[in-house]
Amino acid sequence: MQAKPPTRLIETRAIDFIPENERHGRLLSQFTLWFSANLQITAVITGALAVVLGGDVFWSLIGLLIGQLLGGAVMALHGAQGPRLGLPQMISSRVQFGVQGATIPLALVCVLYVGFNATGTILSGQAIAQLAGLSRESGILIFSAVIAVFAVCGYRMIHLLGRVASVFGLVAFAYLFARLLSVNDIAPLLRNHRFAWDSFLLAVSLSASWQIAFGPYVADYSRYLPSATSPLRTFLCVGGGSVLGAQIAMSLGVLAAALVGKPFAGREVAYIVGLSGGGAMAGWLFFSIAFGKITVSTLNAYGSFMCLATIVSGFKREARMGQAQRLIFVLAIVGLSTWIALAAQADFLRHFKSFILFLLTFFTPWSAINLVDYYWISKERYDLPALSDPDGAYGRWNKIGVGCYAFGLLAQLPFIATGFYSGPLLPYLNQVDISWLIGLAAPGALYFCLARRQAPHTAPASAAE
Repeated sequence: MQAKPPTRLIETRAIDFIPENERHGRLLSQFTLWFSANLQITAVITGALAVVLGGDVFWSLIGLLIGQLLGGAVMALHGAQGPRLGLPQMISSRVQFGVQGATIPLALVCVLYVGFNATGTILSGQAIAQLAGLSRESGILIFSAVIAVFAVCGYRMIHLLGRVASVFGLVAFAYLFARLLSVNDIAPLLRNHRFAWDSFLLAVSLSASWQIAFGPYVADYSRYLPSATSPLRTFLCVGGGSVLGAQIAMSLGVLAAALVGKPFAGREVAYIVGLSGGGAMAGWLFFSIAFGKITVSTLNAYGSFMCLATIVSGFKREARMGQAQRLIFVLAIVGLSTWIALAAQADFLRHFKSFILFLLTFFTPWSAINLVDYYWISKERYDLPALSDPDGAYGRWNKIGVGCYAFGLLAQLPFIATGFYSGPLLPYLNQVDISWLIGLAAPGALYFCLARRQAPHTAPASAAE
């Protein structure tokens, strides 16, 4: 008979393997976590960008949905690895890149999540400032302190936040939609079908990048599920919650931006809450916005901590990490995000658009290589002890994995369109950014062709299977 799993709220494990007697939780918690992580103000702003940058309402909504489904499938495939392996997402990269070679995507992912967390902190700071009558800077600092506490607590606290935030978010967004539809006539917006490939594919890219960006840490929050949990059901719960939550939030952003027009930029939170009509309901919405950002911001801080811990362990050969180390890492990550938020808040929307699209450059090649290896090369069997041994089966550096990742990054450069870099082939594509499609297909296909020629590692009895 297996021992009852511990019920302590503060997590004691870091990136080490979760034994079966500590597995717990239900698939519903995966749905509520990812539903709440997406049903929040930053997703609203992402959807609004599709209109702010030139799209019409009808085709923006369709493009966003297509992007959600494509990107959501990629992120949910990562989520299905959690129960099977019992490990955080990024440590499995050691199979494809080597125990120390995995430092390359790990460091990039960590940097990008710090930036992603900073954008959420800006919006939450706006909400707290409006709610409490404080400066935006004070709102940012208060929010950052809360995130640090929750990230230190870890896995159980994050899932608890997800369940509570799902209820708050559902009530808040139901009210916002009801209010928006009752005081505005949106029928003319939906009848105005001005299809253009550039704005349509921009909407697809915005939502696909949003979903794919969760890939490097999605299995972190499914790794405590029992190993016998159905991969298909995990895929559906993770992907369903993420796609549904994001599409609801982004649809609200599309409609709000279309109704408000150019003044939307710079005062995003104020205009969204302005739909409430003021009074006590406005205060409730400001609170809901700030609370809704807690879940995803904690995910980002916790995910960055897991990446740093994985980097360090690759050189120390030690997967466990003490509470003091966890605290130091989390405080450093949150502190850096806070500094970026304070520095970038004045021109948030323009910086955010460039950032969210540039995320794809680094996430998609890693996702492609990881998924191809897990499902088609290793066939869901990893040598778990070798993941912590630089001299083991996976070695220190995997030239094929690192080379394919570099190839994926370079292959995207001609097709990238951001505020600080535009690829040379964009004029021939009507300025449409298709780099994320190249980043998924090219390195994934190359890795499949090269990796399957290697003599496959025979996973021992202790491996995940």
